[in-house]
Amino acid sequence: MDFTPTEEQGAAQGLAAQIFGDLATHERLAAAGSGTDAELWKELCAAGLTGAVEEIGLLGLVLLLEEQGRTTAQVPFAASCVYGLLAVADHGTDEQRERLLPPLRDGTAVATGAFPARSGLRTDGEGRLSGVVPYVPWLRDATLVLVADADRVLWVVRTADPGVVVVPVETTAPWSAARLVLDRAPGERLGGPGPELSPEPSPEPEAESEVKGGTGREPEAETGEAGAAGMHGAVLAASRTAFAGLQAGVCAGSLARAVAHTTTREQFGRPLSTNQGVLLRAADAHMDTEAIRVTAYEAAWRHDQGLAYGAQALTAAWWASEAGKRVVHAGQHLHGGTGADLDHPVHRHFLWGRQLDSYLGCGSEVLEELGELLVKEGSS
Repeated sequence: MDFTPTEEQGAAQGLAAQIFGDLATHERLAAAGSGTDAELWKELCAAGLTGAVEEIGLLGLVLLLEEQGRTTAQVPFAASCVYGLLAVADHGTDEQRERLLPPLRDGTAVATGAFPARSGLRTDGEGRLSGVVPYVPWLRDATLVLVADADRVLWVVRTADPGVVVVPVETTAPWSAARLVLDRAPGERLGGPGPELSPEPSPEPEAESEVKGGTGREPEAETGEAGAAGMHGAVLAASRTAFAGLQAGVCAGSLARAVAHTTTREQFGRPLSTNQGVLLRAADAHMDTEAIRVTAYEAAWRHDQGLAYGAQALTAAWWASEAGKRVVHAGQHLHGGTGADLDHPVHRHFLWGRQLDSYLGCGSEVLEELGELLVKEGSS
């Protein structure tokens, strides 16, 4: 394994760091409230960073999301890239790629994903969906939603279509979220129409042992119940990997603020950072952050190499959940009383870290999935 960024990946990461650093300031984030920074989103798209994701792969996207996480920039970058660009590029038909990818590349279309753990979404024989997803991140900004139904079939739903209702909700992190209500809303099956599925809901999802990365796969091979489950598992694994990269950035940003605070804040005539307890807490947070980063890198690298990476994606998700919340708690605690200020920048990292802790499965749920996958692989 070689996680060294390519020249293109490094250049994209450097550009992302510059844009996020210049525009995702504390003042602008406070002014945005729980909404999206539209100017920042336009700047990212104009710089070609959204369109570059297809070329730099999932590992490149993880690098970009690290930079977003450092500043907690309020843009739908992760969601639109994972549930839009990469999902369509990996699993869409040629016609879907030609039609859907251009507006996703330039940012005129924004995608998000509705992947409820226990889907109550139903599909009739005409490809119309009904049901409710309690919260979907960045749904207020989205023009397209990648929806997973009860049979784990993926559908592209347009938020402007009849039968689609978007109800704004507030979440722990300011992710411009909303409740998705579908009432016989028209959907377009990702990968094109396939054989008719069983009218009975599928049992609880089994662990996927052959989730593989890479692009250009023939969608005709991904139809039927087994193909639908495989496509669902692949998109979910890519999503968990990408959001683990985002969590690595959130933790790195929180830790950087804690280091800056403890090295400049003095108590009894010396910096707080000279206290052994502070040093140990910061060191533990650093190691946790590195664990999130390296597991996300491994999963993303295996995806880009076309290798099986289901277990690696779950491992990255587990570290992002369990270690992530430890780091953002440590970052807030190391600020002392200042960390209790809801308007302090470090509190935003705390909110993002806790939201990412549970998004796409909390640590215990992910660990159960990983255990089932390992048992399945060991017995095969």
